[in-house]
Amino acid sequence: MTNQSIEFSAADGYPLRGTLWRPAAEPSALVLIHPATAVPERLYAGFARYLTERGFAALTYNYRGIDASRPARLNRLRARMRDWVDLDVEAATAWARRAFGGVPLLAVGHSVGGHAIGLSAGSRHLRAAVMVASHAGSTRLIAHAAERLKVRLILRVLGPLTSTLLGYVPGRRLGLGEDLPAGVFREWSGWTTLPRYFFDDPTLGAAERFAKQRLPILALGFDDDPWANPVAIDLLVSYLTHAAVERRQIDPRATGSGPVGHMGFFRSRPGAVLWPGVADWLAQALDRPRDADRAPSSTPAGNRA
Repeated sequence: MTNQSIEFSAADGYPLRGTLWRPAAEPSALVLIHPATAVPERLYAGFARYLTERGFAALTYNYRGIDASRPARLNRLRARMRDWVDLDVEAATAWARRAFGGVPLLAVGHSVGGHAIGLSAGSRHLRAAVMVASHAGSTRLIAHAAERLKVRLILRVLGPLTSTLLGYVPGRRLGLGEDLPAGVFREWSGWTTLPRYFFDDPTLGAAERFAKQRLPILALGFDDDPWANPVAIDLLVSYLTHAAVERRQIDPRATGSGPVGHMGFFRSRPGAVLWPGVADWLAQALDRPRDADRAPSSTPAGNRA
């Protein structure tokens, strides 16, 4: 296995930085790993390394404004959350197609990275994709009152206040992860107030975008995730009306993985239990046709993997 730092540009010229992970032999496919909000690519390094052991190449990267793709003055960056999808995810997909022409493309999207699989026009180039803890992020769907109050306090009070004062949101101080561009935070925060999250934003056209996707998708949820609960995940995937969706709702206690929550799938201890099943699913997806006209299907959220 080898890894190398790479840089590629979005359509607007913004430089994005990431890492290419290669197996020892020729890869069976390249897996694009689309990160979650305010999460740097280093969280995904262990998973990418595991994929190389299974014969895949992998690309991890940072959205604009995050970690290695952060400009010197974050308060001067003008960006919206949709730019992560329409510019950054599209750029990663285009780079992969150029660099690995003829090699099948797969994707694993974490939280907003899974949203990108449904929203991105570039998903038409994927053979299959996995959504990990991706959900409709309306705060009213958070089941536990204390968690709902905490998230609303950050998204509707502390975040807007600090973004006004600093010109960006200090995510590290607020417990969000990496610092966030103010415009990204504002759009995200606004979507969380809507009953159906970004599907209720007429300027995005999310329902129409999701309906265009015609690929096999595995949607994973975890019982101890306080945000991506079954109701929120099922609302999101219900808009994938022409994709072949398989839903797996996993009880970490039953699998013996230890706590997973919203982030833990990509950490090594839960990964030792959970990664093989996802790699198996991706490998099997390569053995069957993409079948663009395949009728949609899903597994009830109560089923256990």
